[in-house]
Amino acid sequence: MKDFKIVSDTTCDLSKEVLNDFNIEMIKAHFMDKDGVDKYSFTDWSECDYYASSNDFYKALKANPSAFASSAPNIEEIKNFMIDIIKDGTGCLAIAMSGAMSGSYNNYLNAKKEVLKEYPDAHIEVFDSLRFGAGLGLMLVWASILRSEGKSLDEVIAFLKENRDCFHQMGWLDDLSFVAKKGRITHAKAFFGTLIGIKPLGDFDQNGMTTVLGKAKGEKAAYEAIIEYIKQTVVDPENQIMFVSHSNREKCALILKDMVEKEFKPKKLYFIETGPSCGINVGPGLNAVYYFGAKASKDLVQEKELMEKILVK
Repeated sequence: MKDFKIVSDTTCDLSKEVLNDFNIEMIKAHFMDKDGVDKYSFTDWSECDYYASSNDFYKALKANPSAFASSAPNIEEIKNFMIDIIKDGTGCLAIAMSGAMSGSYNNYLNAKKEVLKEYPDAHIEVFDSLRFGAGLGLMLVWASILRSEGKSLDEVIAFLKENRDCFHQMGWLDDLSFVAKKGRITHAKAFFGTLIGIKPLGDFDQNGMTTVLGKAKGEKAAYEAIIEYIKQTVVDPENQIMFVSHSNREKCALILKDMVEKEFKPKKLYFIETGPSCGINVGPGLNAVYYFGAKASKDLVQEKELMEKILVK
């Protein structure tokens, strides 16, 4: 059985700690802000040379969202990264951000074709996560865990295909109008994101886009609904890795982290701050938990019914 490396890019939002803990390779994607200059993205704000803090970045983004844009690593960058991995016979599993939202997946596929022209015996697999941000990141972690258990590259791919819809997001987005403009949310009434006290609660659909399942009135009700939803959909929480991720909502996310730790006692809970690759499209206001659970139903019909019952209690 040949060794293989697991690869993604900065749309996974994984911190240095997580990347190191699970031996995941990361390619830097790109972003452009109000100065119009293409910059390498990152997942650790200590690497940012352009803003004094993440708060400054999100203030600028909120003030002028149309000036900001994110882009995937280009084909040549991915190709060179793959060659460095496979040239000694090591396999490569590249897990890309949802192809329904980004050109990343196609860039990975085209890079693979280019590599195989030079290295026809290379073992390279490209997988469409149908997720983004910490949802993609959690999938990478599971792939790494399976690898550490001795699973082959093909066995890991088979698991991901079978369980892709088991990777959940549950939390809120403060400003749906921002997300709707960027195409990262489905069928949402954007004005609800600006009503004081309303917290739209969402999970991933089959394309990895955030779909609002219900709207809680106030933070207390939102936190309670998040915990109850996870309780009814999570699988074996004490033996899994979970994430709490936020974009410029550290105080709220720390409250959520504490609640998740007390309620579910996961094997490990990582606290993640969204970087520019996803932050430009999500905007300020994300506060969510990412976990492995029951397979999501088609169009999230069952999940919407569940949330409706939770919110009327």
